[in-house]
Amino acid sequence: MTVAVEPYRERPARIAGADLWTRTAEGGEYRILPDGCMDLLLMDDDLIVAGPDSRAWTGSAPRGTRYAGIRFAPGAAPAFIGVPARELLNERVRLADLWSPNRSRRLLDRIRAAPDRATALDLEVAKLVEEPADRLTAHVLRSVRSGLLRGTAGVSRLAGTIGLSERQLHRRCLDAFGYGPKMLDRVLWMNVALDHARTGLPLADVAMITGYADQAHFTRDVKALTGLPPKILLG
Repeated sequence: MTVAVEPYRERPARIAGADLWTRTAEGGEYRILPDGCMDLLLMDDDLIVAGPDSRAWTGSAPRGTRYAGIRFAPGAAPAFIGVPARELLNERVRLADLWSPNRSRRLLDRIRAAPDRATALDLEVAKLVEEPADRLTAHVLRSVRSGLLRGTAGVSRLAGTIGLSERQLHRRCLDAFGYGPKMLDRVLWMNVALDHARTGLPLADVAMITGYADQAHFTRDVKALTGLPPKILLG
């Protein structure tokens, strides 16, 4: 039997800042890059929580394995999952191991009974998200994206703007994102840089416009976080 392999697709989810995505595995090994996010995955017939990654996640799946997922905005998933992000760093865990068996089974049964499981996942998760966005999390993300953390004094500047010590800020970031503010900055800016590189922009120019010291610095950071230098990673 020939298994039709669907390409990766994504669209905005019903939760603010989240994406709903689907794909069917081509078979063999795959690599997922760190992006500061956590996902709730429907993988065949089970719900899996993908924690934040500090390095590339490599795995394999038989051809035809179907996935649907909600990719939460950075820092948003712990309130829904009920577990600090630091406890799920670089982990893939069944939702049933984090929630009560009855609660996770009821959610899974509603999704599996739907004709379109990806849409059902989106709807059911949106119904369960009640807590408003954490102000500290939002402030940290704005600061990272504005470039405030670039440079050696970035973390102390950020801590000063919100009235926390650097240690307190680090602890709060571990709970929200799975890693501290400096690591969050590295991960998010690496993804910005890689998006620029995918357009065909020379790597030296990418490094310059995204705040790396030079192309060599960019290359080292990408290799440290993904296991591959950008030229090989982007193929």
